Amino acid sequence: MDAEPLNTDARSLAARFDAQLRLDRRSSPHTARAYVATAHRLIDFLAVHLGELPSPAKLTQVEATDLRAFLARRRGEGLGPSAAAREMSAVRAFLRFAAEQQGVALALPRIASPKRPRTLPRPAAPADAMALAEETGALAREPWIAARDTALLLLLYGSGLRISEALGLPAEAHPLGETLRVTGKRNKTRIVAILPVVADAMANYAALCPWPLEPGQPLFRGAKGGPLSGDVVRRAVATARRTLGLSDRITPHALRHSFATHLLAGGADLRSLQELLGHASLSSTQVYTAVDAAHMLDVWRTAHPRS
Repeated sequence: MDAEPLNTDARSLAARFDAQLRLDRRSSPHTARAYVATAHRLIDFLAVHLGELPSPAKLTQVEATDLRAFLARRRGEGLGPSAAAREMSAVRAFLRFAAEQQGVALALPRIASPKRPRTLPRPAAPADAMALAEETGALAREPWIAARDTALLLLLYGSGLRISEALGLPAEAHPLGETLRVTGKRNKTRIVAILPVVADAMANYAALCPWPLEPGQPLFRGAKGGPLSGDVVRRAVATARRTLGLSDRITPHALRHSFATHLLAGGADLRSLQELLGHASLSSTQVYTAVDAAHMLDVWRTAHPRS
């Protein structure tokens, strides 16, 4: 059957959900967009599945069979286990929000989320991380862009920043000292250490950059003076990676994984690593213990004469 026009109250609720994610929960724009898109998909689905328009009150009465049907529909559309698990997290968040808006208690239907495949981050070897930063710079078409790309990648590897965090740094961050205050996910700030090699590379970039690093401007500038795009960086890294013959898994974000893995191998404790990475939960940091163990096994298999 054809779906009727959707309930404007439900749409209005989804719009308020968007505002709550961005303002109250300080979710990233990407997360907010994904969660609100899921809310609209759920509204669309329920309009047909239940045979009636899903009012906000009706959303608080959704049953486990309804959610299983929604999940089955999404899996049938090609959603993998990890994406389906994220979809169900967004559904739960939206339904909780619907209940809060109406001042009612909500017992969420129990439905098991698809199991996510267990994957480990793939760090680059220290020599490969440094070579990637140098080669990306060497392939740049202008000296100041070469200095910029090298400085950026050394910052990602040397301080464990997300690329979005590095590209979000203001010009006021220059010149770098021994530490740097970084704003991460949900606007949480943390202090990271700056290695001398990173500070030197950043100073070289600042000296060559044709755009003045004035307050209110981004620290990392694009070719025309605007904010540097993450896609530009990823393309440059992909070119350098192919030149060096490195794995396709060695991306700008992999340098953050490399930072964490190499610190852990060097004796860093998990709590300190959690603070440096800006993880909200220690469980997010604990994955690197498995990475480090996997790396040691690879070394053992390669080097031990009896392996």
